[in-house]
Amino acid sequence: MRYAICKLGAAALLGTAVGFALAPASLTGAPASSSETFRALKLFGDIFERVRAEYVEEVSDQALIEAAINGMLAALDPHSAYLDANRYRDMQVQTRGEFGGLGIEVTMENGLVKVVSPIDDTPAHRAGIQAGDLITHIDGEPVSGLSLGEAVERMRGPVDSKIQLRLIRRGREEPIEVTLTRAVIKILPVRARLEGDIAYIRLTTFNEHTATAMREKIEELRRQHAGKIRGFVLDLRNNPGGLLDQAVAVADAFLDRGEIVSTRGRRPDSIQRFNARPGDLAEGLPMVVLINGGSASASEIVAGALQDHRRAIVMGTPSFGKGSVQTIMPIAGQGAIRLTTARYYTPSGASIQAKGIIPDIEVHEANIELIDDSPGRREADLRGRLSNDKDPSATKGGEQSKASGTLDSRDYQLARAIDLLRGIALYEGRNTAQR
Repeated sequence: MRYAICKLGAAALLGTAVGFALAPASLTGAPASSSETFRALKLFGDIFERVRAEYVEEVSDQALIEAAINGMLAALDPHSAYLDANRYRDMQVQTRGEFGGLGIEVTMENGLVKVVSPIDDTPAHRAGIQAGDLITHIDGEPVSGLSLGEAVERMRGPVDSKIQLRLIRRGREEPIEVTLTRAVIKILPVRARLEGDIAYIRLTTFNEHTATAMREKIEELRRQHAGKIRGFVLDLRNNPGGLLDQAVAVADAFLDRGEIVSTRGRRPDSIQRFNARPGDLAEGLPMVVLINGGSASASEIVAGALQDHRRAIVMGTPSFGKGSVQTIMPIAGQGAIRLTTARYYTPSGASIQAKGIIPDIEVHEANIELIDDSPGRREADLRGRLSNDKDPSATKGGEQSKASGTLDSRDYQLARAIDLLRGIALYEGRNTAQR
């Protein structure tokens, strides 16, 4: 179980000491006066004492204060939250690429837990959980009324223990019951292989190792297939994000110059701009970036930067639309708070918040089959036909009628990306030959 893009400490995760910020702002938007703040804090203190004294069961002061902090942060937006010492420690482990759980990135929507994306090769992925699924029950208990943190805690548990989830999926009337076995989730942030003459790079998350691992994989492909690579597919589908600096480093790997992303907070002096340095790991070869509704946060930063600089064609379906930055602020001996502190903007100045990256070419997932549309007889089948004086083999029946390529029915979006890159390479090769 993990969260999306943040900023760690005063170092960033796309994802101040904590204090009570209960005072209302004035109607003009100016900060509340100290007397208003004092009255609001007194109100909190009065309610705290009343609950502690009169609630039907005894509740510890620590539990009440943590609940108040959680409520305050949860009321701001879906990504701000209080992390107690255990959850803070878990989050630090997760960014290093190994943790225990189910392997899903989640957020809250209308009181239910929404799956942002499953992580490759995890219990959730193998069970068929999909981006956009809504979790309504955990082990038979309804999720409604729980905070995101409470729901996450219920989904955690000892490795090899079982958990039952009830899901609602768009397009299905009946709920889906899924039983999973918790496991240690080891994130391999990068997978790479050659699809014919196209380098396929799959990023599953943006943890501490992503940018370095991606460079190593690409260099390995180049050593093994020198001169053979004609294009790159960067697959960010169902990648829920992660560390801001890793998103910047990945985009930088394919850009020679220009802005990658900017972040803007509440104060005028909070604006940060991240720019590319010279050096394109793909050496100018054509690129396609694959995205879908499970591509969030850091994935959207990379896709947006490469799209705005016209370095890559973005293909797939609109991304998740998380355009905010969270800062992890440790509190000595008390865990940390994850607070939304900025919005981020693509190089063109666009915000993708609640909108997402819109692909240049929209391609939905699909199952397809090859239909034989040949007329049955061709010129080569006719008696008395003329022979081909340039290609004697063409006189042998209709053997050339069969398609030479293969149809990848398992991953329609990837197949279309590869077709596009081969078409671009073929077009550019012909233009070069004509010059």
